[in-house]
Amino acid sequence: MTRDLSRTGIDSLDSAALDLLFGNARTHNVWQDRTVSEIVLRRLFDLMKMAPTSMNISPARIIFVKTEEGKEKLKPALVSGNVEKTMTAPVCAIIGHDLDCWKQLPKLFPFKDMSSLFSNNPDFVLSTAFRNCSMQGAYLIMAARALGLDCGPMSGFDNDLVDKEFFSGTAVKSNFLCNIGYGRKEKLSDRAPRFNFEDVCQII
Repeated sequence: MTRDLSRTGIDSLDSAALDLLFGNARTHNVWQDRTVSEIVLRRLFDLMKMAPTSMNISPARIIFVKTEEGKEKLKPALVSGNVEKTMTAPVCAIIGHDLDCWKQLPKLFPFKDMSSLFSNNPDFVLSTAFRNCSMQGAYLIMAARALGLDCGPMSGFDNDLVDKEFFSGTAVKSNFLCNIGYGRKEKLSDRAPRFNFEDVCQII
């Protein structure tokens, strides 16, 4: 599914693939009654993990909530507007950032000892973990779309309660939630406006 951009010599995804990832992709809140298998979730992660993070630090820690028991555990943390969409989604991914992620750098970045940047520097740890986890969460959305899944990323939840219920005893803090499944396209509303290039971009 590639085509050659003759004026640049760069291979690019074709229009259908770009529409799948961007042009026609939407945030979904209403879901088909179709399960998402563990095999698909593992494939999703295997795609997501290949995208870049600072020093390959990979701070994202994900809990895929599929069971009714897990959803009931999550439910009290959700604002009212997010309850129905989450309870009916096949999967809700809790994406968290691990504040101990830098301790894995000897494995993930064996080329140079970077521990001095992180030890006794909690502000740098937090900013690095949160930023790169947010990136990985975005990669997860794109990987899910590439596999034909739909996503409904959201905030609107009690982070402290989620951390207590799902990450207790760890250094992981919740970042955001993302419902995953097969959306009902007939339930989508009109797409919200987007900026034009000239509104927000410069080339200098």
